[in-house]
Amino acid sequence: MFVMYVVRRILGSIPVLLGITVLVFLVSNLAPGDPLLALMNPEAPASPEALQALRVQYGLDKPLPIRYLVWLRELAQGNLGFSYASGRPVLTEIGDRLPATLELMGAALLIAVVVGVSLGVISAVRRYTVVDYLVSAFSFTWVSLPDFFFGMILIYVVSLELGLLPSFGIATPGKPFSLTDNLAHLILPATMLGLARAAVLARYARSSMLDVLGQDYMTTARAKGLRSVRVILRHGLRNALIPIITVIGLTLPGLFGGAVIAETIFQWPGMGYLYIQAVGQRDYPMIMGLAFFSGATVLAANLVTDLCYALVDPRVIYGK
Repeated sequence: MFVMYVVRRILGSIPVLLGITVLVFLVSNLAPGDPLLALMNPEAPASPEALQALRVQYGLDKPLPIRYLVWLRELAQGNLGFSYASGRPVLTEIGDRLPATLELMGAALLIAVVVGVSLGVISAVRRYTVVDYLVSAFSFTWVSLPDFFFGMILIYVVSLELGLLPSFGIATPGKPFSLTDNLAHLILPATMLGLARAAVLARYARSSMLDVLGQDYMTTARAKGLRSVRVILRHGLRNALIPIITVIGLTLPGLFGGAVIAETIFQWPGMGYLYIQAVGQRDYPMIMGLAFFSGATVLAANLVTDLCYALVDPRVIYGK
């Protein structure tokens, strides 16, 4: 039954993924601008005949429905096309940028979960105290603070004024790659992405823990003489995790969107930075490939989030 549940979820995700690709295809192709003109050198413009020949070569002379069907046919064969800008396969370009994006998103998600859940639990346990008010102030501040603005503050204060951390790139140019140098470049963009999501998680974790703390089994656990830390972590936090896991799953699409901003501000060579370059160059195959890959990843993450419910609550049964 569990396997059938997973299969049904995967089959149900296919129309959603196709809908995402249709929407992205229409928006990117109907937007103003010509991809061929974006690739041309303005000081040496090509002749109309040369432009028409390139248009035929790239299939841009065909109607939009035909071009989308051609893209679907190539997708069914495991081919996402070739980038207009670089001439390389889209899968190769994404594969080169994927590790950097996963590193950034993984670090940001770790910061968000550790900081957000910890602050939420502390705020619930110390309800209506100075600690609770400080956590609430932190949450409301970071929720209302735009990512790009916080990123610029980090660059100005931490990098330019204090000179503590590098402000761009994934490694120092001209130096051999090292884990220490890579982590130093990772701190600022991961902090920018992670703290905003930590603020949201802190509010949900606080609310969920407050619901749990008043339950009878918590009172019973305290009456047995168990240590407060054990009661909160083993009995309270585990039962409060299901809504928190849901919020973590909903955070993943926001991480993708935030990664585009973070990678652009900090020139982090990941998929988000590649996305911005593709949009500026009207690189339709690259835009479609990134949209498909991002959509598939988010849908897979949502499935994994649902499956994690059974790990924290044995009462959750799949397949019915």
